[in-house]
Amino acid sequence: MTPKSVSSALSEFRASLPDKARIYVAGCSGEPIALVEALEAEPDLAAGLTFLGIWIPGVNSTDWAGLHPTAAAESIFVSPALRPSFESGRTHFLPLSYTQSTVWLAETPLDAGVVMVSPPDGAGMVSLGVSADFSTLILEREEVPLLGIVNAQMRSPVHGPKVPIDRFEFLAETDRDLVQVGEADLPAAFAKIGNHIAQLCHRGDTLQFGLGNVQQAVLKSLTSHQGLRIHAGMVSTPLIELLDCGALDQDYAAITTGVAIGTDELYDRVVLDDRILFAPVTYTHAISTLSEINNFKAINSCIEVDLFGQANAEFIRGRQISGTGGLVDFLRGAALSDDGRAILALASTAKRGAISRIVPRLPNDATSISRADVDTVVTEHGVAELKHKSIDARAAALIEIADPAFRDTLAADWHEIRKGL
Repeated sequence: MTPKSVSSALSEFRASLPDKARIYVAGCSGEPIALVEALEAEPDLAAGLTFLGIWIPGVNSTDWAGLHPTAAAESIFVSPALRPSFESGRTHFLPLSYTQSTVWLAETPLDAGVVMVSPPDGAGMVSLGVSADFSTLILEREEVPLLGIVNAQMRSPVHGPKVPIDRFEFLAETDRDLVQVGEADLPAAFAKIGNHIAQLCHRGDTLQFGLGNVQQAVLKSLTSHQGLRIHAGMVSTPLIELLDCGALDQDYAAITTGVAIGTDELYDRVVLDDRILFAPVTYTHAISTLSEINNFKAINSCIEVDLFGQANAEFIRGRQISGTGGLVDFLRGAALSDDGRAILALASTAKRGAISRIVPRLPNDATSISRADVDTVVTEHGVAELKHKSIDARAAALIEIADPAFRDTLAADWHEIRKGL
């Protein structure tokens, strides 16, 4: 089959579907921007459709339900892009972890899927490129017809999922940049956080990172280490420095990830490195996988932590701004790893020091991570070791890493909370 223009292939694809079809659309660095533009040019093609996908806050910027007044969407994150249609009730938020999302996508009714792939190789195989996370689940559902967006800019990694090009009933061709996410300027507190966490990492450890200031700071603090491995859902541009400085093992699959999200420099680099394996979420986030990795250190960020050790990673002042994602999967996997460690990190204050992010007690509707799933909390003021500690010892450790301006108040708050327990 010869690929057509995106607009032509989309028209044929839409004509083959029910009026109210449910369509999976890839996210992360596999987001098909050319498809979005084609739908924006012909919005009636989105009429009645329900789009399903894992679209990442700060990375993917399409409001799928906003493409037509009768369109809808389902996802596990509420991002700024999805906020308008979420508030109107047309984007439906599912509070699922990544592992739970694999079950959802494997079982939910689907009429079609859209996946971006690399150009075919000489054997007629196309690659999922630098975005292998969830689309493999849809490719495995043989009953689901697919539109393949063959993008000349989607690189094919040395190690990663491939599929015959004839798996796609419809093919479109484009030459568009992948999603670009650069490095942010880090506030001073994060350099200290990165250094604290780097001291918890040693030769032979396997580390997990996501996106964000904490993860960027830690990666920059590990350049003097050696013998490290990475097993993560995603890697980002700061990985380049670690690839170059000798901190990482030289073995096959020294770096295992679902996706790469960053700049063209990152995309060009990771697809050529023989140490990097791209794998689906069913492998990267599976408890059975993570629990077998010795010395697995899961390093993640959150918005606030209370004195019990519970954490909020989804809400600001009661407003849903994200989702659980892979956070809980990795923390629980680290807890089951031999000599593993579940690390949460955050700056101790917000709003230029006006608000403490170590809080007395989270509201009941703002707990993303239970106290049983966290054993280490890090701020710029130090490391709180919570594993196997009593509730009083936990509270004391967390107060010690709060901003000094709030410690006395937090201690008094804990005294009152403790009397009511």
